[in-house]
Amino acid sequence: MQATRITSDENLRKAFAIREEVFVKEQGVPLEDEFDQFDTLDGRCEHILVFYKNQAVGTGRVRFMEETGKLERICILEPYRKFGLGKVIIKTLEEIAEERGASQVKLHGQTQAEGFYKKLGYRNSSNPFMEDGIPHVLMVKELPNSKK
Repeated sequence: MQATRITSDENLRKAFAIREEVFVKEQGVPLEDEFDQFDTLDGRCEHILVFYKNQAVGTGRVRFMEETGKLERICILEPYRKFGLGKVIIKTLEEIAEERGASQVKLHGQTQAEGFYKKLGYRNSSNPFMEDGIPHVLMVKELPNSKK
């Protein structure tokens, strides 16, 4: 298992294919809602891929807003869940956020994954709300080692 930053269009397309499989096909998110202006390599976001046995099977991105990193588009192909890859994605995105000077990270977590995020140190910061037809909660985590 390893995570790597996406620096090529080829790897960005791999991430898009994973997101389309999980969010659009599996969860029913409209295709036009899944992809946005942050799906580029221009530095406003950092995208990652996570690999299992040399195959790209998961992805995520962190978008920067002042001193906060917003973790987004975190997903793993269904056959590769339960191998600890979600933790690898979150840890890698947090490290990138710290490198960029973020003092905290936040995410809109699907309510079914709330327990997973709590185990990684996130706290619920909202009532449930709907996003793309799926219940979510805002979750926040302070980054103790941020470079301020």
